[in-house]
Amino acid sequence: MPSFKASYQTWREAFNLYPWPLVTRVKRCWGRLKEWLAINFPEVLSTLRKGATEDEILELEKSLKVKLPLPTRVLYRFYDGQELTSEESSGSVPGNLLGLIGGYSFYDHLVNVSLLPLHQMIIETKEIIRHLGFGNRSKYVVVAASCSYNEKIFFLNCSNGQLYVGTRNLTTDGEMLPCVPNALINSVHDVKGTQQQDAMLLWLEEHVRRLQHGMIKVRKEGKVRSICLFPEEPPLCSLAVTNGVKVRASSVFVPEFSNIQDESEKFLFAYSIRMSLSPEGCIMNGLTFNSCQLYWRRWIIRCNDIIVDDVNGEAVIGKFPLLRPGEEEFVYESCTAQSSSPGSIEGAFTFVPGRLADPKGSPFEAVASRFPLLVPDYIF
Repeated sequence: MPSFKASYQTWREAFNLYPWPLVTRVKRCWGRLKEWLAINFPEVLSTLRKGATEDEILELEKSLKVKLPLPTRVLYRFYDGQELTSEESSGSVPGNLLGLIGGYSFYDHLVNVSLLPLHQMIIETKEIIRHLGFGNRSKYVVVAASCSYNEKIFFLNCSNGQLYVGTRNLTTDGEMLPCVPNALINSVHDVKGTQQQDAMLLWLEEHVRRLQHGMIKVRKEGKVRSICLFPEEPPLCSLAVTNGVKVRASSVFVPEFSNIQDESEKFLFAYSIRMSLSPEGCIMNGLTFNSCQLYWRRWIIRCNDIIVDDVNGEAVIGKFPLLRPGEEEFVYESCTAQSSSPGSIEGAFTFVPGRLADPKGSPFEAVASRFPLLVPDYIF
């Protein structure tokens, strides 16, 4: 077996075309991501392809008539995206939920974004760019997309290094939104001016940071797991406990359904509400009950601190969940459109101790603390 020194030298020679600070930065980013995946989601780790060769990168550039930004080239030298199709699966996890970037669901809309390998980038870019009518000299390359139906598509602009995501108007007029703060792209952090950064590198580093800090996590629904983009930590996720009923709530911006040209419903947000009962049960006036059931909800939706909707109604999505101590959270997702950002939602859920058919006490309101509706600096 080759010695560590020899292996390291071979590895270093493979990257001698690139500024070394950039190589070590990319290596650190991938290393942190792989470490997190190994512990939390090994099924996704196994989808990472081996690094692309210089020849494979040159083939993409020649085929698409672009020049990839240096940081993106280095990212793909380490790992050539994911080996993934919607038909594949890994154990009990469907292939279309193994996206490295993850996603969300609400109603019948399911999105889960994966990083495309170079060969698929060529195919998808040629097809989509032609469909959008961008022309043969377009500098856009499709780098990531939802595994199901390509409903959510990310484009890297090889000229300015920015990453964009398509909106609802993508297919009609090519409307996109930037995914990374423009001020950060191509800024220089070392005195020699060798450490470049493009949106792809910044985007992936931010994604890793959110995973490591627990802002987003792998969520399990039934037997199916996926990286879920609904925030799990404050200030983007609210938490309130009332009489033993815990309510967690957060939202995520949905660019693929947003319509920037519509002044009244410009931004679409999905939100996730999670309810559970503490192990001690439902506690009211010194009495403890081993269950409580939802009866009513009230939502107050604000846009720029102005109330735009006040909702009262029975149940949630037609369900009256019965909460018991120690059971998994009851989760439901919905969505709302806003004319601008930021906005917020707050409210309360009316529960009955025991069951609706056999109440054991007076109804009470479980608070849902305010959580933001916010177009983020980084869009995933």
